[in-house]
Amino acid sequence: MIGIIDYGMGNLRSVQKAFEHLGTPAEFVASPRELQDLDGVILPGVGAFRDAIAELRRHDFVSAIHDYVACGRPLLGICLGQQLLFDRSYEDGEYEGLGLIAGDVIRFQSEPGLKIPHMGWNSLEVTRPHPLLAEISTGDYVYFVHSYHVRPTDENVVLAHTRHGHQAFASIVGQGNITATQFHPEKSQRVGLKLLQNFAEMVSAAVAS
Repeated sequence: MIGIIDYGMGNLRSVQKAFEHLGTPAEFVASPRELQDLDGVILPGVGAFRDAIAELRRHDFVSAIHDYVACGRPLLGICLGQQLLFDRSYEDGEYEGLGLIAGDVIRFQSEPGLKIPHMGWNSLEVTRPHPLLAEISTGDYVYFVHSYHVRPTDENVVLAHTRHGHQAFASIVGQGNITATQFHPEKSQRVGLKLLQNFAEMVSAAVAS
């Protein structure tokens, strides 16, 4: 079973409906104890980093997420959920994240004519192959809404870049059993559905292994 962590900040129903469209059941998880029984986990997120990490702590999800990842089962972060996986964010201050992937969350730099937040469709530049990206290619378009992005310490975790103005940022990352996207796959039509299908297949493969 795939679980979608419900900590009060995320477009959970849209993610669940996308999995339903694929014929894959996904349930909301409001208790950290439930994570140990799941085969795959989605960490969504919409809003401010400070509020999201505070809610994860308030609901006792932080140590439960660490324990889940340590078991080697697949986890997918979406949008703010990707940012939460990193060490710290500089959104309206400095806040400690989950620390599962080394790096920071920073704001886009201002450029003449550049719109911030980065909102709408933009293309991927795939940097290395990964099961999450099966049948997803450079030039495929996905849907973004964000003003901040991750800056990994190790560029090898970057699976795809996207360019906003003159700035290239990590739009998909992967490290071990952790993967994450800055865009919203549930809003990204064919490409997004394919990515979620790939994640579901990764979960099935992990169960079978």
